[in-house]
Parts: sequence; structure tokens; C-alpha cells
Amino acid sequence: MLVLALVAVALGVVVFVRGGSDTAAQAQRPDREWCTPGTPRTALCPNNKAFEAKEYATHGDAFDCINFAHQADAQAVLRADPGDPNHLDDGGGVACRGLPEPRDTKPVPQIAQQFTCGPGDTRRALCPQPDRAFDARYFLRYGNDAYDCPDFASQADAQAVLRFAPADPNHLDGEGKGVACPDLPGPKDVKPVRRGTP
Repeated sequence: MLVLALVAVALGVVVFVRGGSDTAAQAQRPDREWCTPGTPRTALCPNNKAFEAKEYATHGDAFDCINFAHQADAQAVLRADPGDPNHLDDGGGVACRGLPEPRDTKPVPQIAQQFTCGPGDTRRALCPQPDRAFDARYFLRYGNDAYDCPDFASQADAQAVLRFAPADPNHLDGEGKGVACPDLPGPKDVKPVRRGTP
């Protein structure tokens, strides 16, 4: 009886030690790498490899803006398939304006040409709508650097955004003189804005 009890205790100790050592070994193993050599560049793996737009344009509506590391990547996918199966277009051929740099906000021509202004659209380059009041807040809705000078219908509109947000998150005043997008057509408003935080 005593021998059986000793054998049972010995087996229990062996099982405990083996289980403990396996647990310790598992704890020492590194977590699985998300960005393996074949992983496409995404928001989770921003710098793993060269971006291949084709990988995002062949699966239908499989990706959202949040899947892309940069706005330029999402725009490359929109250029690769202007049919936009992923619904990345924010309007007028520019994808995912809210994503970080690097940026490519030059509209995809096939989409921009088909764009029509709706009754509730804000005034901009694609919807000049001179009879509609300009709302600067529209051009600040995505945060930093979401819009460029070609997005504005006139220089005065770009200047209104600079007046509303003198910190210039869209980088409309490249020369730092307080005048936004001086090369845009009129109407003009070239009274300098005092730059800085609002």
C-alpha cells in the first residue's frame, strides 16, 4: 500500500514538472509574427514589402480604408480598378482621405468624369455651386492633410479654410505667408491669415 502511494506521488510529481516545463517553454516562445515575408503591406504590416495594388482589387468588396497603411496605397487600388469594388472612393476619384501620408489625392479620371453633384453636396472643385454657401468645416473633417488645393473651387474657398484653421492641417499655405493656394482661380481672398494654432 505504501509502495502504491509512493508510486502515485512520484507520477504526480512527474506530470506536474512536465506540465510546468511545457508552460514555461511556451511562455518563452515569441508570439506569432503578423508580418511574414508574404504578407501584403497593410495597416497591420505597414513596411513589410512593396505595395501591390492588384492584391486588393481582385476580391470584390473585401477591403476597407482601415486595411491600408497609407492614403496613397488606397488610391493605388482605386487606380488599379476604377470600378471601386472595395468602395474606397470618398467622392470624385479620391480614396480614403482620412488615411495618413504618403498621399495621392490626384483624382482617378474615370471616376471624376462620371461624378455629378447632388443637392446636398458641399461646394468644392467638383461641385463649384456658386449659389451655395461655403462650409470650411467640410475640408477639416478628416483631420490632417486630407485636401489639396485642386479640391477647392476657388482661392477664396481655400483661404476660408485657412482662416478657419490657421494651423493649416491641409498644408494649403506652402510658403507660410498666410495665403492659401494663390494659383487657384477667383474669386480671390489674399488678405494674409496670421498663421499658428487657432
